[in-house]
Amino acid sequence: MYDVIVVGGGPAGLNAALVSGRQRRRVLVVDSGSPRNAPASEMHMFLSRDGFSPAELRKVGREELSAYPSVELRMGQVDSVMRTEHGFTVALAGGDTHRTRKLVLATGQVDLTDTVDGLAARFGRGVFHCPFCHGYETQGMTLAVLGHELPQVMQALYVADRFSEDVIVCTNGHPVPESAVSRLAAAGIPVREEPVTRIEGEEGDMRLVFADGTVLDRQAIYHRAPTRQHSTLAEQLGCELLPDGCVRVDEFQRTSVPGVYAAGDTARLAALPDALTFVITGAADGARAAVWLDQELFREDAGLTG
Repeated sequence: MYDVIVVGGGPAGLNAALVSGRQRRRVLVVDSGSPRNAPASEMHMFLSRDGFSPAELRKVGREELSAYPSVELRMGQVDSVMRTEHGFTVALAGGDTHRTRKLVLATGQVDLTDTVDGLAARFGRGVFHCPFCHGYETQGMTLAVLGHELPQVMQALYVADRFSEDVIVCTNGHPVPESAVSRLAAAGIPVREEPVTRIEGEEGDMRLVFADGTVLDRQAIYHRAPTRQHSTLAEQLGCELLPDGCVRVDEFQRTSVPGVYAAGDTARLAALPDALTFVITGAADGARAAVWLDQELFREDAGLTG
């Protein structure tokens, strides 16, 4: 019986395991090896690691866990989780099962970038999701903002205000949301509504190819892709989900299911309009989940609950 099984080996999951290991809890981390930011060569806004490779951060994190003998790391996929009288039974692909008292879901999200040919292949490498993460590096570049939903279109106003004087919105065959038309016009941001058939090139030399055969040369593209949960485990357990698909958590990272915590891109507070999907906030969520999870275990063992 583990004290906690952490599903997910990104910053949130690894940091949860680190905190729990330092409290001498018996921990199993199950990592599928398919992180959301795998395409990115750099991460930013992580103090002491600005510009660091996300892959290197995960490697260093796994190495640090090896200092704690009560923490195990296993590469694999969790297929299902079942609630039991004393905790949870976790079933891995291949048939292995493990029992745990508590559970941390740090499985993250998946960006749905298959809407235009060539977009997914360049995501994180010339096609960027977030101006907080990549805006500084794209300052002064010619930029396109691809998308027709209001949050996508409004991103053009943001990057034009801070990073570039040459921004064009490409709505891929859709009209601009009415509430954004006058704002884009006032900011002098052109709009192209023709369908985009494919993306070509590399960062610094990108091309959007339209259905009519015309080509728009840009140095970088912003695209706020829709997302889905990377795992269905929260649904299996009956955790409450928010309208955007994130797992609802409280200020202690607790889900609506007792004994289940969630951290990182997987989850957010209901009071927040959107999830903060930064590496550093994911790591902070993992630490927060582990601290309060440990307190819950302590109270249970000391007979202080009820």
